[in-house]
Amino acid sequence: MPIYEFHCEKCSKDSEILVRSSNWEGTKCPHCGSVKLSKKLSVFASSVSGDGGGQPSCSGVPSSCGMCGTGRPHSH
Repeated sequence: MPIYEFHCEKCSKDSEILVRSSNWEGTKCPHCGSVKLSKKLSVFASSVSGDGGGQPSCSGVPSSCGMCGTGRPHSH
């Protein structure tokens, strides 16, 4: 299920809401219960190492790159 960002026209608060499908009309604001929500444009952010290789950076902390701490061999 995708998570969408919404703005409530009644209470003016923004929320991230998990909805079952792209048919989100009727979804209630978690703050005030209003169904007067408008979908916000979400910005996807990602982090890659500065070498331009497109590989995630690794700090050595388990789960920092998705492979560290899994026991699977990998290199950076």
